[in-house]
Amino acid sequence: MSEQTAIAAENGLSVPCNLCGASEHEHLFTKKGYHLVRCNSCDLAYIANPPDAEGIKAIYTTSSNYHEQLLDSGSEEYQRQRRAAHQHMQMLRHFRPDTSGQLLLDIGCSSGIFLGEARSTGMVCMGAELSPETADFARRHFSLPVHQGDWRDADFADESFDVITLFDVIEHLLDPQQELKDLLRLLKPGGLLLLSTPDIDGLFPRASYPLAKKLDYWPHPEPPHHLFQFSQKTLSAMVGNAGFNVEGAKHTSIDLSYNFGTPESWKQSPKMLAYAALFAPIAVLGQAIGKGDWLYLAATKR
Repeated sequence: MSEQTAIAAENGLSVPCNLCGASEHEHLFTKKGYHLVRCNSCDLAYIANPPDAEGIKAIYTTSSNYHEQLLDSGSEEYQRQRRAAHQHMQMLRHFRPDTSGQLLLDIGCSSGIFLGEARSTGMVCMGAELSPETADFARRHFSLPVHQGDWRDADFADESFDVITLFDVIEHLLDPQQELKDLLRLLKPGGLLLLSTPDIDGLFPRASYPLAKKLDYWPHPEPPHHLFQFSQKTLSAMVGNAGFNVEGAKHTSIDLSYNFGTPESWKQSPKMLAYAALFAPIAVLGQAIGKGDWLYLAATKR
């Protein structure tokens, strides 16, 4: 994290844009006291008053109910992550059809579900995870080598990985641009970086935003966990700034139960049921026409 960003965050000030450094922005939405803004210079959407580094670290423990259900292989959240892991693997194979024997590092590997699937295809897998509980689960349940904590403390050798993945991670970071620059050194020449993140320019977020402002209800932003809301344009620019060449992008949709709840949750919240009835079809349509609210971006080391 840059010194300027750290000082601003610690004092509760509006942080500058992580992509271009500009300070002028347009307010988009306030949720849980966090202000989502859009940079006037480059269009990056971000939380202007994020927690400090210690506050963010405290979020990623099961004592804060973070991914607690992922420690139960019978839970709905675990099954949802299994579906996501399968999709991650499909996307990886789209950009790299033959990965057998290649060395993979998954940043933010959580409970290791994706790494377990990748290993079954013949990849050599390693992970890094901030949460002590989920990192321990990945080691015990999948017998995976997972570094618990910041990956920089793991002493990974330069140019040692064929593939680095960050699935639903980049939006959680205080300084994503610096993270990408730091990761560049770990990739072999021509190595693949594959990211996924919610897409603020997807059909569902764009269609629901006008009504969200009137109702003060918009599930798409998720502060303080999600500090950034990327589009293909802004994520491509950030990846390019870090020294990568963008190879391509694919759009899909976030799991409908995640965005719109389940019949059980609708019983408790008629508001959620009405929201699902109105916008779930739009989310499905978005994926069908290539405007889904979940973005995968692939890039190679320049």
